[in-house]
Amino acid sequence: MTAPSLPERHGAAVPLWRDVRVLRLAGQAAVVLAIALLLFFLGSNLVSTMAERNLRFGFGFLDNRAGFEIGESPFPYSADDTYAQAYLVGVLNTLFVGVVGIILATLLGIVVGVARLSTNWLVSQVAGVYVEIIRNTPLLVQLFFIYFVVLLQLPQVRDTIALPGSVFLNQRGLFIPAPQLASSFPAWVAVAVAAIVLAIALRARGPAAIGSRALWAVPVVVVAAWILLRPVAFDPPVQGRFNFSGGMALSTSFMAILLGLVLYTAAFIGEVVRGGIQAVRRGQLEAARALGLSEGDTLRLIVFPQALRIIVPPLTSQYLNLVKNSSLAIAVGYPDLFKIGTTMTNQTGQPVPVVVLVMATYLAISLLTSLLMNLYNRRVQVLER
Repeated sequence: MTAPSLPERHGAAVPLWRDVRVLRLAGQAAVVLAIALLLFFLGSNLVSTMAERNLRFGFGFLDNRAGFEIGESPFPYSADDTYAQAYLVGVLNTLFVGVVGIILATLLGIVVGVARLSTNWLVSQVAGVYVEIIRNTPLLVQLFFIYFVVLLQLPQVRDTIALPGSVFLNQRGLFIPAPQLASSFPAWVAVAVAAIVLAIALRARGPAAIGSRALWAVPVVVVAAWILLRPVAFDPPVQGRFNFSGGMALSTSFMAILLGLVLYTAAFIGEVVRGGIQAVRRGQLEAARALGLSEGDTLRLIVFPQALRIIVPPLTSQYLNLVKNSSLAIAVGYPDLFKIGTTMTNQTGQPVPVVVLVMATYLAISLLTSLLMNLYNRRVQVLER
C-alpha cells in the first residue's frame, strides 16, 4: 500500500496577512505614516506657537540693516551693511577655519599616526600620550585652555615676540607679512600652465622615460619661474606704539579655534592612519624590504597607496566633525557662522528662520565635503583594483 499523498498546495493563494511582501510594504507604510504624523504635529505646534508670539517665518529681514560690527571679516564690512552680508561673513569665516583646519589636521594626523608605529620608543610613547590626552578631554575644555591659559598670557604689543621673517606674536594675535600680487603674476601663471600642459602631452604621447622626466621637471620650472619673476610681494607688519600696521593679522580668537580644532582632530586622524597602515598585509612590507626599498619609500610607495582604501572613509567623518565642531568658536569670540547667527537671532527676534538658515548652511557644507571625499574614495578604490 502507498501512503496517502498530501493535498496539492502549489496553486493555493497565500493570505495577505501572511504574505511576506505585503507585510514588508505595510511595515514601511506604517513607518512613513508615523513620521508624517510626527512632522505634522511638530509643524502645527510651531505655527501655533509663532502665531501666539506674533512671529513670522520669512527671510525678509536679511535685507535690513544689521547694526552690529564684526571684528574679523574677509571683505570690508560695517554696521550699515545688511544681515545677509553679515551672514556671508560668518559663512566665509567658517569655511576659512574649516579648510585650513582640515589641511593642518591631516598633515599633523599623518605624522602622529606614523609616529605611533615608530620603532623609536620615545617617539611612539610621546605620540601615544598626545593621542590619549586629546581624545579623552572635551574639545571645549581644550579651547578654554588654549585661549585663556596660553594665548592670553602672551606679552602685550610693546613686548611682542619677534620671530624670523617679520612675524610677531602677542596678546592681539599673530602678525605676518601679507601677500600682494605683483604685475608679473599673470606671466608666472602662464609659465606654470604651459609647463604642466607640455608635461602631460609628453607623458601621453612620448616614451615613458621622457614622460616621467617631464613630470618631475614641472616643479623645477615653476620654482625657477617664481624666483625669476617674483609674482608675489609681501607687505610686512610694522610695529607701532599700541598696535601693528600693514601685514596680515590673525587674531587670538582665530588662533585659539584653529589650534583647538587641529590638535583635537589630528589625534583622531592619527589613529585612523595607524589603523590603516596596520591593515596592510605584512607580506607587502617584506616584499618591499626584499626589493631594497628604504623605510620612507616603503611607506610612500607601498603602504600608503594600499592603506588609503581603509583610511579615506573614516577620514571623511573626521572632516565633517571638524567643520561642525567649529561652531564652538563662539566660546572664544571668533565670529563664525553660529556666533553671527546667534547675534542675528537676538537682534531680529526671528529665531526659527535664522536657525533653519544656519542648519541648512552646515548641512550644505557637510554634503559638499562628503561628495568630494566620496569622489576621491572612488578614485582610490578604482586605482587599487
